[in-house]
Amino acid sequence: MSKENLIGRTLPELENLLVQLGEKPYRGRQLFKWLYGTRQYDFSLMTDFSKQLRETLTEKYTFEPLTLREKVKSTDETEKFLFQLEGGHLIESVLIPNDEKGRNTVCISSQAGCAMDCKFCATGKNGLARNLTVGEILGQLIYIRDLHGSQAYTNIVFMGMGEPLNNFDNLIKAIEIITDSVGLGLAAKKITVSTVGIVPRIYKLADMGLKVRLAVSLSAAIQEKRLKIMPVAETFPLDQLAEATRYYTQKTKFRVTFEYVLFEGFNDTMEDIKALSELIKSIPCKINIFAYNPVPGLDFARPSDEKVDWFARELYPRAPAVTVRKSRGRDIDAACGQLAGRINKIGGFHVA
Repeated sequence: MSKENLIGRTLPELENLLVQLGEKPYRGRQLFKWLYGTRQYDFSLMTDFSKQLRETLTEKYTFEPLTLREKVKSTDETEKFLFQLEGGHLIESVLIPNDEKGRNTVCISSQAGCAMDCKFCATGKNGLARNLTVGEILGQLIYIRDLHGSQAYTNIVFMGMGEPLNNFDNLIKAIEIITDSVGLGLAAKKITVSTVGIVPRIYKLADMGLKVRLAVSLSAAIQEKRLKIMPVAETFPLDQLAEATRYYTQKTKFRVTFEYVLFEGFNDTMEDIKALSELIKSIPCKINIFAYNPVPGLDFARPSDEKVDWFARELYPRAPAVTVRKSRGRDIDAACGQLAGRINKIGGFHVA
């Protein structure tokens, strides 16, 4: 009989499980702490449990992170992890040590593939395979923590494969476990959820009071241009997105981050700068500017460093905070979906 993997079980779920085994609910909290906080996955070594309970847990359950398919390390110390899910789908995580603010940031996936079909994204080329389970979301974090220790990362961004707000329930459960003091123990303000702009879910996330940070993948402040690269703009136009982000800042008291990827000759003109400054007016925010990481087979070019710096200089007087983000891990296909796409071609596994 195969054992049930408990990774991804929330505190209430473990409390209920222990009650079903004839134990008091507080035993569930003890188990929760052993697994997520203490990092003890051997039930036989959980010393505050009876021998009978330890034997029952060992017989019926296990706690296992994801299966690593490949790990590559950049010359700048960025590490990329390719995990293989049950059924053969591949997902990616990236660990960026010592970023611009001296943080260790891990970028994790929320879906296998993506349905958003952003025209510049490697992940979206193959569509959506499925949502990740809570255990598969957490499994990325737990594997990296087990590899590098409890200080492996200080910040988490849901900015890997997939649209986090389209896997909303599992996202919220994962955040609850991450932020529980006896779980992974990371403060909510250290977590950023990135979205292409699923407007109703932005409102919902704001109203939940979780106090996580919000990042919006924008990349064009002119509706007609955004439609060309991000089909989501048809369902949720820029004016609706701007209002939702404004609401988020009012409810959480956190400013939102707008991620703006620059493409040579497309969204890098003075017209774009003026449109962007107008869009963010009255929204407490900062703008991160990225030069596009080229993806083979996609018809977009990376602008020069000089063009990126010019765009930032011209934007800054019109925006409250502007940062140019330098690419990390370009030598290891660190952009989302690139490594999985390469493995798919040579190894026969698939993202969708």
